[in-house]
Amino acid sequence: MRHTRAPGVGDPANYTLDDCTTQRNLSNEGRKQAVAAGHWLKKQGVPTANVHTSAWCRCKDTAELLKLGPVTVEPALASFFDDMARAKTQNQKLEKFIAAQPKTKGKQALVLVTHHVNIYEFMGENIASGDMVLAKVDSHGKMVAYKLIPRPD
Repeated sequence: MRHTRAPGVGDPANYTLDDCTTQRNLSNEGRKQAVAAGHWLKKQGVPTANVHTSAWCRCKDTAELLKLGPVTVEPALASFFDDMARAKTQNQKLEKFIAAQPKTKGKQALVLVTHHVNIYEFMGENIASGDMVLAKVDSHGKMVAYKLIPRPD
């Protein structure tokens, strides 16, 4: 899932991950979108999930507002917007993380909240804020098929 609406592009100069006031954050609309996405997932039969997120506040806030269970920061979901040369390496980390999940997540759904650059590198398509991707992956965590799910209103 791409984080919900956070107006702007990138982050301000000199932002830090441990201080949300230095980052681009969710708007009120983005907060409402995240809540709506959580309600939609519950209506689809996902009452709880194994939720992992990027360390950026807009992603953590989106993940928490889904209200699907505890949220864990996962380094493999970190943005590389500031250094696009890291795209391939970061995507390999994500694939490795995803490949390990069937062994540990049990019957829980897996929900990953990240950034547009990460999703584009993983699936080859840009998606809008709050959109979700239902991905079928192989045993190496590489995507073999997907369904784009537009942000629920």
